[in-house]
Amino acid sequence: MPPTPAEAPPRPVILTVDDDPQVLRAIRRDLREQYADRYRILGASSAGEALGVLDTLERRGHDPALFLVDQRMPDMTGVDFLLEAVSRFPDARRVLLTAYAETDAAITAINRVRLDYYLMKPWDPPAERLFPVLDDLLSDWLAAYRPAYRGIRVIGPTVSAGTHGVRDFLTRNGQPFRFLNAETDPEARELLTGHGGAALPLVVFPDGDVLHSPDATELAARLGLSTTASRPHYDTVIIGAGPAGLAAGVYAASEGLSTLLLDTGSPGGQAGTSSLIENYLGFPAGLSGGDLARRAVSQVARFGAELLHPVEAVALRQAGRARIVRTADGTEISAETVLLCTGVAYHRLDVPGAERFEGAGLYYGAATTESSSCTAHHVFVVGGANSAGQAAIHFARYAARVTVLVRGDSLAAGMSQYLVDEIARTPTIEVRLRTRVLSLHGERHLERIRLLDEATGMRSEEPARFVFTFIGARPRTGWLRSTVACDEHGFVLTGPDLPHGDRPGDDETTRWPLDRDPYLLETSLPGVFAAGDVRAHSVKRVAAGVGEGAMAATLVHRYRADG
Repeated sequence: MPPTPAEAPPRPVILTVDDDPQVLRAIRRDLREQYADRYRILGASSAGEALGVLDTLERRGHDPALFLVDQRMPDMTGVDFLLEAVSRFPDARRVLLTAYAETDAAITAINRVRLDYYLMKPWDPPAERLFPVLDDLLSDWLAAYRPAYRGIRVIGPTVSAGTHGVRDFLTRNGQPFRFLNAETDPEARELLTGHGGAALPLVVFPDGDVLHSPDATELAARLGLSTTASRPHYDTVIIGAGPAGLAAGVYAASEGLSTLLLDTGSPGGQAGTSSLIENYLGFPAGLSGGDLARRAVSQVARFGAELLHPVEAVALRQAGRARIVRTADGTEISAETVLLCTGVAYHRLDVPGAERFEGAGLYYGAATTESSSCTAHHVFVVGGANSAGQAAIHFARYAARVTVLVRGDSLAAGMSQYLVDEIARTPTIEVRLRTRVLSLHGERHLERIRLLDEATGMRSEEPARFVFTFIGARPRTGWLRSTVACDEHGFVLTGPDLPHGDRPGDDETTRWPLDRDPYLLETSLPGVFAAGDVRAHSVKRVAAGVGEGAMAATLVHRYRADG
């Protein structure tokens, strides 16, 4: 069973502010009716009174979950109040109440205060126009909420591969924990008493159980994550739970197919590590990759699909009409169809010291787990595409300085313009073009980085504790090369791109074997499909992966119907 907190924290607060007494009474009534069992509902009839409420909340250490504020108030506009409120409580969700004529102010507020939503009065009926919006925002807030309680504690060095692995696994699986520096924290030293010589990190659970330097499998078992299939055969097995795999899981399960998803790590894939995705349709203020993954996992479960992780698929073969997936522990799972959504991994940095400092100063992907550790440090981000831009903006909130190292001549060549513009507006971010990493140096963890400015030929060495790399992608298909046709880079070929055996270099073992043409996302093994970043010529965007996942679920239906 997952651990439970030792003591319940005070209920978080929903604060609503409106100078119209009738409106204030109505909104408080509706909020209490829906949320009083989980939240304290507070109201204020002016911005001044509401600022006093914020003072009290700060003094007592209580957490506001959501501000619901009227725009037009005599002493202060709603947007100006939210600016003050979020400077004190930056994680609280923010909603503006507006009249029809005030929508311009609401749109402006999206940029000024990262407004999450604006509602036009009246909001009747609340069950349709108010509660669904607030439910969604409060769910997001709860997913990141870390109340003050003695839950899971992780004790280890701040910068080490083992500590990073544990913290990253817990974070990506939405499991609250508190990190204690084994070298400086008095509580950590106390917890380590009696565990002298034990391998770090230590993971201490509220019931007193302790795991010593656990791997992902041990943590999954202790947290109660499912790693065993409930049945021997499925209509479809989806390998990979990134955006494409999760979308396919939602659409396949919602259409009544018995559906199993496997993921070698944590749901969300590479996109799940993104600190903020700002160009995803329907989220004008953006959302994190973790939030997107969490919502999708909830949808998958709601429609009855199974999700197993961390479970690694290592082989795929045909057995008559069935497709057999073998996992790393030797388990074989049968399915009528299989969908490959294994995604891509960032290329490893091929320089001296890279392997040694992986997880101990060098990280592949955003590694938002390390955000708080970067406070007051100089962070280096290697890469010139969107993921690197998102990471640079994210780490600029914590680090004293962020330097983006780009091999090319400009950011605009590989990065969306909105990210280029935001980087230019952020004074703590520096961009170095035509610059590459030569080597990494340090003792127990990364301490220095050597760079080459290719424009001038100048070499330099600088202090560095944190380097995050985003330098292209390689498909996770090493285990599939003899099973399905791939291009020269390892991306899976599908549909019209498949070899038919009539071109020089076509591999007879993976050419299309049937008289009918393959479906658009079908691989060289009939009944096996591919979607998302792992597919050759795919568009490497989250929305494109979601679309291909949905399309693949439809093609699975078509394949089954055609027999």
